[in-house]
Amino acid sequence: MPNDRPVKVQFFDSVHIRTAWDEGEEKWWFSIVDVVATLTESVDATAYWRKLKQRLKAEGNETVTNCHGLKMKAADGKLRITDVADTEQLLRIVQSIPSKKAEPFKLWLAKVGSRRLDQLQDPELSIEQAMLDYKRLGYSDNWINQRLKSIEIRKELTDEWKKHGLQEGPEFAFLTDVIYKTWADKTAKEYKQHKGLKKENLRDNMTNKELIMSMLAELSTKEISEAVQPQTLDDHEDVAKRGGGVAKQARLKLEAETGKKVISSQNAKQLRLLSQSQSKKTTGRTAK
Repeated sequence: MPNDRPVKVQFFDSVHIRTAWDEGEEKWWFSIVDVVATLTESVDATAYWRKLKQRLKAEGNETVTNCHGLKMKAADGKLRITDVADTEQLLRIVQSIPSKKAEPFKLWLAKVGSRRLDQLQDPELSIEQAMLDYKRLGYSDNWINQRLKSIEIRKELTDEWKKHGLQEGPEFAFLTDVIYKTWADKTAKEYKQHKGLKKENLRDNMTNKELIMSMLAELSTKEISEAVQPQTLDDHEDVAKRGGGVAKQARLKLEAETGKKVISSQNAKQLRLLSQSQSKKTTGRTAK
């Protein structure tokens, strides 16, 4: 099981449980320590799991033997290997944990699996789930709408690249960097450093203005590609520069008109705090 699987957070009783979706096998992997912490409310879930694992191994429990390790973000923000289990394995482990939350957790586990399979059949459900996830994280409705639109536009661009035979991975990353470098004067890596990010998603840390400019750059790249039908990677690089150039002109024009920079050093945490602060001020004015 590769270690580069996208990791997201699921919520059980408002408690974070780290998960990763396996596209190849079409199943979830769950952080066992997070589940143990949720069910036992132990002050040291890692130690609890370590002792439980030793006991289950001694009993010859094959479920524990077959558990995988996967890199997930720890509480300190660093990626660390943690034991994960799929739904079937997790149910067997839960059986070994005395907890009044065991039955509600099993129902939640079933819903998580069912919801993902439904989303594969109906993409609109994935969008609804994304909205709920962003809301739980504290993003404003306005930002969420922009972010979901940016996902749609990005998908249209990557579909255009796939149609021309470009490969996901290095070629997509290269062209994305060309677009960023053109409109924002920064590669994706430089942009993330500017915001103090490491493994976090860059777009999840953009302001509304940044998202709009990024969307304009990618939409323009897709439209130009459809018009000129690039054949080689060099041709696609030229198209990416032209698409990014459209957004750069818009960025410079906006900065000239407002006297404010579009490229921000703010990250998601700061954006959410700002949004919450503004919400409180609005509520306070309404109350008066």
